[in-house]
Amino acid sequence: MGGRRRGGGGGRCLPRVPRRPVVSRRTHGLRGWVLQRLTALYLALFLVYLLAHLILSPPGSVRAWRAWVGDPLVNSAWAVFFAALLMHAWVGVRDVVMDYVGPAGLRLGVLFALGLYLFALGYWALVVLLAAAP
Repeated sequence: MGGRRRGGGGGRCLPRVPRRPVVSRRTHGLRGWVLQRLTALYLALFLVYLLAHLILSPPGSVRAWRAWVGDPLVNSAWAVFFAALLMHAWVGVRDVVMDYVGPAGLRLGVLFALGLYLFALGYWALVVLLAAAP
């Protein structure tokens, strides 16, 4: 019995196969990466639409601008734009802070301040959009 290795196998030592994938979605930020790409896509498409609209039929007055923004479909598109912009900013700056701010307390403080700032911007955008709605 002295020449046999544990586990049998006739003396061969096979490499151990991991049960879980080596690259995990949670540990490598796949969700954040996908969210960044989706929000960037919406932001780009909306900006192309906005520029095309402003070039092809520019509003002649503030009243015309407010009427256009007050349209429910356009107003909803603006709301999604601001939500996507805030999510895009959160994910991007959060990743930078997580990578480059060392002390955990400082990192938490910076993320908390960023969250408050983005929340305030989102609230302001909502107030403006609701004021433009009929």
